[in-house]
Amino acid sequence: MRVVIADDHARMRARIREALEAGGCEVPGEGASAEDAVRLVAEHGPDAVLLDIHMPGSGIRAAQQIARSAPRTGIVMLTQSREDEDLFDSLRAGASGYLLKDADPATLPGALRGVLNGEAAMPAALVARVLDEFRAPGRRVLRRRSEAAAKLTPREWEVMELLAEGRSTEQVAGKLFVSPTTVRVHVSTVLRKLRVKDRESAFRVLKGE
Repeated sequence: MRVVIADDHARMRARIREALEAGGCEVPGEGASAEDAVRLVAEHGPDAVLLDIHMPGSGIRAAQQIARSAPRTGIVMLTQSREDEDLFDSLRAGASGYLLKDADPATLPGALRGVLNGEAAMPAALVARVLDEFRAPGRRVLRRRSEAAAKLTPREWEVMELLAEGRSTEQVAGKLFVSPTTVRVHVSTVLRKLRVKDRESAFRVLKGE
């Protein structure tokens, strides 16, 4: 298994590399920023990439770009952050795992192999948080499995879902790392596809009302 590492702390990268190589993995490249991560994945085509969230350029931004450009590469965040926002933003960006840096590094190779086999790598406590988010009242206000929803692309659906949760255009743009203009273009496309005149009408259609 070939794994690229991106973390702006050299000691942490060395510790991760040592654990991966001891577990039979090859590390063809390592970097210290989101830009490095995207470039190294493009250069080496690894099986998986480990990303720090709060490195320069944002690990979440790197995850988004890698998910689009290298969909076969497993993306796993390795971070100190236990914040719900970081966790959920990572999953939205395309990560298949979210591991904490205070865990035993020797468990990394097994966790990454699990990701490549279709498993989600995440501590049990964080799995519970994901389930709580999914079950919480008021979440998922739109109906994904509907004839109307089927007309939308995954990104259009994501934009509308975030807007339906009460976020502003600017907040959605920040969440998805796009410009407010791009968000508005997505909304205009959705309105055209659903044949409605405004966002509220689109929400009603997507809610099945």
